[in-house]
Amino acid sequence: MSDFKNQSPWGTPPGGGNGDGFRRGPTPPDIDEIVKNIQEKIKRFIPGGSTSGGKPIVLGLIILLIIWALSGLYRVLPDEQGVVLRFGKFVKTTQPGLNYHIPFPVESVLTPKVTKVNRMDIGFRSERDSGFGSSGVADVPEESLMLTGDENIVNIDFSVFWVIKDAGNFLFKIQDPEGTVKAAAETAMREVIARSNIQPILTEGRSKIEIDTQQIIQNILDEYNSGIQVTQVQTQKADPPDQVIDAFRDVQAARADMERSKNEAQAYANDVIPRARGEAAKILQAAEAYKKEVVAKAEGEASRFLSIYNEYKNAKEVTQERMYLETMEKVLADIDKVIIEKNAGSGVVPYLPLPELKKKVN
Repeated sequence: MSDFKNQSPWGTPPGGGNGDGFRRGPTPPDIDEIVKNIQEKIKRFIPGGSTSGGKPIVLGLIILLIIWALSGLYRVLPDEQGVVLRFGKFVKTTQPGLNYHIPFPVESVLTPKVTKVNRMDIGFRSERDSGFGSSGVADVPEESLMLTGDENIVNIDFSVFWVIKDAGNFLFKIQDPEGTVKAAAETAMREVIARSNIQPILTEGRSKIEIDTQQIIQNILDEYNSGIQVTQVQTQKADPPDQVIDAFRDVQAARADMERSKNEAQAYANDVIPRARGEAAKILQAAEAYKKEVVAKAEGEASRFLSIYNEYKNAKEVTQERMYLETMEKVLADIDKVIIEKNAGSGVVPYLPLPELKKKVN
């Protein structure tokens, strides 16, 4: 045994000698001694443990430690948010990608879907959702009947679409997310309907009602720190209650007839009034032209009279004779006449009625 200890751990020296004259190098570490020291340390932590087989135990502990550390790696998908809990208490949220947390039991992670669009129906329930297997809907009057601002009752069904905005608040700030959304939506819709008249609700005012309701719902959910984002409010129907819907439809038909009659009357007025205005403008223009013509003619006659009067003052006899001749010329212009001079003699001059003969020939 002593000879074995004196030999080199690398075997017999070259030349086949027994190693007496071979120069030995640095002594390598004693593996048995190292393992023995590790076993001694393990025995301190494991009372009553045995040193035999200690090397596999240490290796197993190291592997378990590595596996435990690697179990803290987790992946958050693009449509998720990571919610880290430390001993059950919310600590932080993590974004999509590869992340790390202290392994169980210190920390744990929840990964809810934050891009999924959820739907909450108010005032009606789908029979397919209820398990009847059909596509019909069932009305829920206690949710859909609402009082309007003009003291009428309207039966309105609507849907609210929402997504998770903050996963941490969504999981731990509110106990019943769907119930909270439903209560907030019904409250907001009743508030908007209570300050609106029934006619806009049933006709052109739905888009404004949807926008106002969405804003109120979002304000309520933000006050609760719910972590919910409302994306859309969509009205499905808005009708009077079933008990009076026939009478209401008659009123609507009468109102439609009234609107049609008003439109026809307006169309007739739009046709007649412009034509009447055109005729009036035409008459006014003709009257204005006639006025100018008469005034111009009167002014011309007056000017002519003044010019003759001025000449009359300068030569009365000549002017009188001229006026007489012009007047007689106008008076006798269309009369058949025979002119006999005053001094033609005492007898009657033979007369041939040429104009009369000409008329007979024609």
